[in-house]
Amino acid sequence: MRLNLTEFRPRTGPREHRVVQPRHTLRHTSLTAPEPIGLLLGDHDGLNRLAGLFSFAAYSRHTVVHVPLRDGVPPDEGWGERVDLVLAHHSYGLRPSKWPELRRALKAGAPVTVRTDEARTRRDANALLRRRTRADHRDELRHATHARTFFLFGSRDTFAETAVAFAYAAGWGPRQTRVAEGHSALMTGIWLKDGRGGGHPYEVLVSFKPYPPYAHFKRPGD
Repeated sequence: MRLNLTEFRPRTGPREHRVVQPRHTLRHTSLTAPEPIGLLLGDHDGLNRLAGLFSFAAYSRHTVVHVPLRDGVPPDEGWGERVDLVLAHHSYGLRPSKWPELRRALKAGAPVTVRTDEARTRRDANALLRRRTRADHRDELRHATHARTFFLFGSRDTFAETAVAFAYAAGWGPRQTRVAEGHSALMTGIWLKDGRGGGHPYEVLVSFKPYPPYAHFKRPGD
C-alpha cells in the first residue's frame, strides 16, 4: 500500500524524534478510548489506511505514528470522548506524559510517501498467532490514555497482526448486511494487555460504517 504522510523531526531536549501523520485526515473514522471498552468506527478508506499505518509502524521502530482522529467528522453513534491515536514500539520509550510537549513541537512537516508490504505483514502476523499457543508468550499490545490521546505500544508482530485485522475490516465491512442503511457492523477487535486489578479485559471494538448520506453507498455486488 502507498501511504502519503507528513514527517516531523521535533526535538525534546537532546533527542530528535521522527513523527509521521497521515497527510490527509481520516474524515469518517473515530476512536474512543477503552474504559474498559473503546470503539473505533470507520469507513472503508479509514480502516484501509489504518491497516497501512499499523503495517508501517510494525517496521518503523524509531518512528512514532500519530493519527489525529479528533479532526474527523463526529460519529452519530458510540460512547465516550473521542481521542487521537499514537503507535510506538515498546523499545522507543515514549512516555505518554511527555506527548503534549512533543505534539506542540510538530511544526513545518515535510511530505513523504512510503509503501508497505502486505505479504510480509501477513507472514509476521501469522508467526505471532503460532507463538501465542506457547506458555512463555509475552508479546502483547500495551496501552495508555493521556491528553486526549490513546497510545498503543507494541512490537513488529503485534502491529502486523493489528494491520491484518484492519485490512479484514476494510475489505469485508462493506459486504455486511444493513450497512447500506447506515448501520455499523462489528468486524474485529483490539485486545489489550490488562492492567492490575482484574475486571473486564480492555479492548477496542472495530466497526465498519459508511458515511452519510447513505444513498451514495452500494455494497459490493449490488
